[in-house]
Amino acid sequence: MRFSDIFPSLGLLVAMVAGNTAFAGGMTLTSGEFSDGDYLVNEQVFAGFGCEGRNVSPSLSWSGAPEGTKSLALTVYDPDAPTGSGWWHWVVVNLPATTTSLPKGAGMADNSKLPEGAFQVRTDFGAPGYGGPCPPQGDHPHRYLFTIHALDLDALDVMAESSPALVGFYLNYHTLAKASLMGLYMR
Repeated sequence: MRFSDIFPSLGLLVAMVAGNTAFAGGMTLTSGEFSDGDYLVNEQVFAGFGCEGRNVSPSLSWSGAPEGTKSLALTVYDPDAPTGSGWWHWVVVNLPATTTSLPKGAGMADNSKLPEGAFQVRTDFGAPGYGGPCPPQGDHPHRYLFTIHALDLDALDVMAESSPALVGFYLNYHTLAKASLMGLYMR
């Protein structure tokens, strides 16, 4: 079931805002596990907080980073979390500019499946690594925005303990182009 099946009047808006085509620079982002607007499966769902998923990050591939890209960052954000500020599920920084994909399971907390120099900062779960969807029971479908950012910096000046908000601050000032892919989940 797709988001547009549930909210048909928003289908066009969703396609324009959260499609897998970049907002600038011609970048694209895809996954081998889901298409834009599809529901994420139990493999990607968080294991905890009442959710019984496997917490495995999906594979992601991107293309079209513009000339001048010096590094990349990946974020996964739920704007629908009932926190007043959303929920950061995954933040990967300092991906080399030549990187064009991450394998399934790259979100392991030990960074072992990330390219050299790249690492994960803590999420709103409190630790670095991928934390899958786990919205409140009975809530509406939540949107999980996977976004790859092409940056004009060789590396962000952050640490694994840095907050997603600090990373977001840097991303707002140093993103040359980005592409997003939306997954959905409800329980």
